[in-house]
Amino acid sequence: MPSVDASVAAVCRRPPLIFGVIASLFFGLLFLVSGCAGPGREVTWLSDATLEHYRDRELHISNPVDSSPARPRESWKRPPRTITAPTEDEIRDLSLADALKLALENNSVIRTRGGFLSPGNAVLSSPDRVASIWDPAIQESGVLFGGRGVTAALAAFDPEFTTTMVWRRNETPQNNAFLAGGIGSGGSLVGEMGDFTSMLRKQMGYGASLSVGHDWSYFGSNIPSSYNLYNSTYTGNVNLRYRQPLLAGSGTEFTQIAGPVTQQFRGLSGVSQGVVIARINNDLTLSQFEQSAINLVKDVEDQYWDLYLAYRKWDAAVMARNSAQKSWRDTKVILDGGGKEGFTNSDEPLARDRYYQTRAQSEAALASLYRTETALRRLLGLPVSDGTVLRPSDEPVTARFEPNWEASLVEALTHRVELRRQRWSVQSLSLQLKAAQSLIRPRLDLVGGYQVNALGDNLFSSDRSSPYSSGYRGLSHADHTGWNLGFEFTLPLGMRSANAQVKNLELRLAKSRAVLDAQESEISHELSDAIQQLAAQEAATRSNLNRRAAAQERVRQFEIEVFNAGTKTLDDLLRAQVSRADAEVAYYTSLVAYNQALANLHFRTGGLLAVNNVQLAESEWTPDAYRDALRRAWQRSHGLSADGLLEAQPTPFASPGPLSQPESAIEIPAVDDPPSPSTAIPIPERSESTVSPVDDSREIVPSTFRKLTDRLGEGTRSLKGQSRDLPTTP
Repeated sequence: MPSVDASVAAVCRRPPLIFGVIASLFFGLLFLVSGCAGPGREVTWLSDATLEHYRDRELHISNPVDSSPARPRESWKRPPRTITAPTEDEIRDLSLADALKLALENNSVIRTRGGFLSPGNAVLSSPDRVASIWDPAIQESGVLFGGRGVTAALAAFDPEFTTTMVWRRNETPQNNAFLAGGIGSGGSLVGEMGDFTSMLRKQMGYGASLSVGHDWSYFGSNIPSSYNLYNSTYTGNVNLRYRQPLLAGSGTEFTQIAGPVTQQFRGLSGVSQGVVIARINNDLTLSQFEQSAINLVKDVEDQYWDLYLAYRKWDAAVMARNSAQKSWRDTKVILDGGGKEGFTNSDEPLARDRYYQTRAQSEAALASLYRTETALRRLLGLPVSDGTVLRPSDEPVTARFEPNWEASLVEALTHRVELRRQRWSVQSLSLQLKAAQSLIRPRLDLVGGYQVNALGDNLFSSDRSSPYSSGYRGLSHADHTGWNLGFEFTLPLGMRSANAQVKNLELRLAKSRAVLDAQESEISHELSDAIQQLAAQEAATRSNLNRRAAAQERVRQFEIEVFNAGTKTLDDLLRAQVSRADAEVAYYTSLVAYNQALANLHFRTGGLLAVNNVQLAESEWTPDAYRDALRRAWQRSHGLSADGLLEAQPTPFASPGPLSQPESAIEIPAVDDPPSPSTAIPIPERSESTVSPVDDSREIVPSTFRKLTDRLGEGTRSLKGQSRDLPTTP
């Protein structure tokens, strides 16, 4: 019989043998699997196949599952207007005010004139960057770091309720009866536990945090009662906790700028998560939207006058074509009738060549008109073709306007949206720098708490034989309390992160202020160029008007001398007709450029929206929003005054200019040619073909500036109403 030691040794040797067999099988399988799937191994397949399925999947362009098939809208079904397929469309006379109204109503996504037909068209290439009417609301409702709206910033001060309830059971076999609390050896210690916690936490506007909590813990076991008062007990408390920052991140101003210091993520949130910064970000977004609206108004007005010019060019081209046709017909009649003094056989091909030349020019002018009209339709949000042809009904302004440089400069520096946006950026960085300087101090918080403790066999019980029979009765008596009071100090050695943040904000603030100075200088140069362009186009318009009158008179005299007197050749007449058409186009080109220069002046002074009676406003809110706003207004009305707190908006950046300017009389100078009489600039009709030069005696066109804020607001309309037609001589 083997000994006991030998039996124990045999038992001890069996597990390694079994483990060895299992390990051998495991490593063998692992080797086989890795050998078949290892890299560089050639595998022989039992059938032939291709990879076309994967190639097709790789080259296949996928679309979203819920995307509907593209279908053209009903209003898009009419083809565009072309010169080879003319249509009988209704003329739709459109005023500039109506054009602006249509553009503002139909462009929820704001288009730009320069982006059309460009590879960098933001509507197609960068849709997320396109300005739209939803941008202010998107910013207002933002929740991410760097783009938080006021609502998300105020959410940091919302009360937060947290509660948990967890049950547990544990059975543990016991080896020692003494350590098991009376349970015999081999018995099981059974424990049943439950934890209930609840807390209501509120972040204060001055940086402190206050919390109220209520906790219960249940424990029940099978330990004999001789060792415990009860086999199962409820232990709980009601507590109050308070934390107040004293150095870094303390105070109302810091909290309004950077948000609560207790909710900051180090190195991520920075000092730009407060309510004031969120409000400034909203104002920045509003200024960007206003700038987009101003650009849209400018583009629509320029395109409107371009369409007017396209009509005038087409009218001049048609007039030149008709004149060339008449000259060709008259020449052919004369030559077919036997000729006339001054006419040769080469005059008929010359007149025919001139006719087809002007015909091609009229067709090109009509094609340009169609393209210009389509471009205006795009800005107005209209379909390519809807059975109507847009035609400007407003005539260009012809009265002379001479702006005051100093008043215009003050107005530009006060009203330009770009400067307002940059000033908000400077204000935001200044506030962030002030908050960052608070964080270079150590973190010192005052912490305190108070709680009432209780013990009970049950949570609720009517048994009054023991003071511990009911847990809530013990809480209500408040016989067992506790408190704590102290300080919590944190000091990052070196403070490199906080100092780097202050340095970064100082550099950004210095750059922002330098950019503001550069913007003011840039605007002064822009305004100077706008005034120069206005004067140049006004002078060119008057000169081209005189040229137009002279060219018309030249054609009239040459027609008499060619066909009646025979003192001029047909070539002279055709040259005169070309000069008349060029003079017609040059006059209306300079007149349209003069009106666009007026719009550019209003644009550079920041008064373009006011001139066109355009105001930005929020859309209608729900009735609940109006009731909440009224309730908050009453709360503010009954609130206590708190002088010295941080203002919600920056102080004024510019003082208002003078309210009125003295009336100034501006005299229209005469043209440079002494023999020809000076002319005023009339408002032409489409059917007008001739103009009469005016007498050198003329009235004075007044230019009155009443108030600086609405001087350019009245703009050319007030000047047009004040100007009177100058007398003409027969």
